[in-house]
Formats: sequence, C-alpha cells, structure tokens
Amino acid sequence: MTKVTGIGGISLKAKDPKALSAWYDEHLGLSLGEYSYMSFKWNNPHHPTEPGQTVFAFHKSDTKYFSPSEKDFMINFRVNNLEELLKELKAKGVWVDEKVESADYGKFGWIMDPEGNKIELWEPVDD
Repeated sequence: MTKVTGIGGISLKAKDPKALSAWYDEHLGLSLGEYSYMSFKWNNPHHPTEPGQTVFAFHKSDTKYFSPSEKDFMINFRVNNLEELLKELKAKGVWVDEKVESADYGKFGWIMDPEGNKIELWEPVDD
C-alpha cells in the first residue's frame, strides 16, 4: 500500500498569527489572508489530471490543535487511504488519535512519532 504521497502542509505556532501573516505577506509575498493560511497549488507530473496543494498556516501559540505534542510545529502528509493506514500504524504500536475528521476537502487523522512530534495525515479531495 502506498502510504505518504507528499507533504500536505506545515503549520507553525505564532504569538500573533495575523501580525506574522502580515510580515510574510510584506517580505515574502505570501498572502495568508484573514485565516493565516494559504495553499500552494501544483500539478502532479505522474498524474497531470490530479491537482494537488500544499498548505502553509499559522496557529495561535496557545492552540491545542498540536496537542498532545508540545512542539511549535506540525507537519501534514498527504496519504491515499487514511483509515487503512491508521489501522496499520495502530497495530504496529504507533500512537494514533482516536478521532478522524472529515471536511469537503478531505479526511484527517493524527499520529505521534517517537520524539513527540504530532503528524497530521490527510487524504485529500483535490479540486
């Protein structure tokens, strides 16, 4: 089974996400907008009809979204079959969050690596 198919995004904690977003806009031309989030669109050379996206986002420094990790970042990996992968990882003793969330742009699950880094797994519905 194919597991990770790419980087879905990177999220960082910030003391003031809106101010940091404005800095990235002014200095790097990254317009993160009202929600401190942006998406880089790209084409998959192996499947040109299947567009992809990579997200860059800020979250407030006191967010619980990265919990139980105490790190200031979280990486998101794109995957093909989220539920099957989560079952496989859990069977191998990996910490797997019990919740799986669905949105119109895909399904999300979370795991932790041995050093306490929370990893978001995303099975996208690309537009």
